Amino acid sequence: MSSPASRPVPPAAASLLNLRGAVDLSSLKQRPAPPAGAGNPPVPSGGAANGTAGNGTADGAAAPLRVNVTEGNFQELVELSAQVPVVFALWAAYSPESAAMVDSLEQVVNSFGGRLVLGAADIDAFPQLAQAFQVQAVPTAVAVIKGQPVPLFQGGADEAQIRPLLDELLKVAAANGVTGSLGGGAPADGEPAPLPPLHQAAFDAIEAGDYEAAAEAYRQALLEMPADAEAKAGLAQVELMARLQPLSAQDTEALRTRAAEEPDNLDAQLSVADLDVAGGHVEDALNRVVGFIGRNFGPERETARVRLLELFDVVGTHDDRVAKARQALARVLF
Repeated sequence: MSSPASRPVPPAAASLLNLRGAVDLSSLKQRPAPPAGAGNPPVPSGGAANGTAGNGTADGAAAPLRVNVTEGNFQELVELSAQVPVVFALWAAYSPESAAMVDSLEQVVNSFGGRLVLGAADIDAFPQLAQAFQVQAVPTAVAVIKGQPVPLFQGGADEAQIRPLLDELLKVAAANGVTGSLGGGAPADGEPAPLPPLHQAAFDAIEAGDYEAAAEAYRQALLEMPADAEAKAGLAQVELMARLQPLSAQDTEALRTRAAEEPDNLDAQLSVADLDVAGGHVEDALNRVVGFIGRNFGPERETARVRLLELFDVVGTHDDRVAKARQALARVLF
């Protein structure tokens, strides 16, 4: 199995919307523990003790934030992801990039002072985990929040590449109500820099589930600094979250049926595009809106174009799928 160059997910793409992905971890949750006395698999380098991270050790030392993943403790880590995000580093002894990637992840995870846990998993010892996460190459990093996976990157990555992804992961976690801390680890560079006041207000509102208040904070930030790319992306994300929040399963089924029957119904097409982005079907979502724009003219076409640009911000303007959709949009417009 080859190990490709690092392919981090752009921060905006690693949004809470990916929590609705199709990966099913349930088949791994009830697997029996290994026989007593069976050792944990080796990790690619030295580091934390084996076992599941907790709030502390008997002698008062901080609990380890790096855990060797086994069939026996995997269920505990999945349950722990309701409290703090768990970052799984899937590695293999035959992969020369594995050790460096796991070490880099460990350094960054430790710097967050217990707000994240790292699970190092040897896919040769635990092949079912690689299958569940649909791993195509090693090393691979996948986070789990509330039992749901969020892809991070494949291949080697250094601390400078990993840190912004984990910063965004914590925002995703907070937006889904996962804000705990295990109290382990010590920030390598001191406490994280505080957010600008309006960004902090938006973050607090997201954590409280008040997406309209979060959107208003981001709008105010953009009034004060129109070039604030993080505020622009944040606004697009919370507006999408607000549109999706009231939808029930019956609503989503009805919307998909309506969109299939009425391809030129603006509201139905935009709503299903929202759902597709939320479910991780980004290309389907963007192609749907581009197709609508190509078939329609007048005010509805402009409304769809503006929504498409907002979805670009949600996914991440540097994402390859956005670049392709931009080219397709140019073709139908010009």
